[in-house]
Order: sequence, then structure tokens, then C-alpha cells
Amino acid sequence: MTALLKYRTIIKEKRAEPAVKLLLDEMYTGLKEYLQTLGWDVLTVHDTKLVGASDKKIVEYAKKHKLLLVTQDEKHADLASLRNVPHMLISQTMLTRVIDAELRKKTRTPPKLTLR
Repeated sequence: MTALLKYRTIIKEKRAEPAVKLLLDEMYTGLKEYLQTLGWDVLTVHDTKLVGASDKKIVEYAKKHKLLLVTQDEKHADLASLRNVPHMLISQTMLTRVIDAELRKKTRTPPKLTLR
């Protein structure tokens, strides 16, 4: 095997899988720069001129362009699921758990649980 052929073989083996590309729904547009800083390839509905578009159009755009849809809208997530479009539903429960975990790390004390 020649040195050039060995080099090409090594390069092919080291190539990473294609990166996931994200489509941020309207409520997450402000996260674009943060996610890009962490290395994500990100588009927003603003970038794609889909602001105010129907739920179906946003999901179809994500499917057509092989994007993972990040949303807080349960209808978008449901439609994406029905159309086999990769998506991530950011629920209030998920956000609350992340905030709670960070607060517990910083304060090192659990909150008092009260029922109202």
C-alpha cells in the first residue's frame, strides 16, 4: 500500500458523521449565538423566513432540509413526530428540572417543600 493510499484511508476513517443541524423555533431564536459558540450548526425560523408560518410549514421545512427542530410548542413536536422529523420538545418540566439542579448545586441546600 502506498503512503498516499494509507493517508486517504486514515482520513476516511477519521471523518466524523455529518453534524446535526438545528432549526430553532421562534421562542428560541435568542439561543442561536450561544449554540453556535458551542459548535452547533443553527438556523432559526427568522433565518428561513418562517416567522408566523403554520406549524405544518415549519415541520415540513425541517424535514426537507434534514434539520432537528427545537421547540417548546407541543403541536410542532406532535406534527414532527407524526412526520418522522427529528425534534426536541423543551417542556416547562425540563426547564424547571435544569433550573432546580443548578440552584441545588449553587446553594447546596434543598428548598423547603410546601403544599398550597
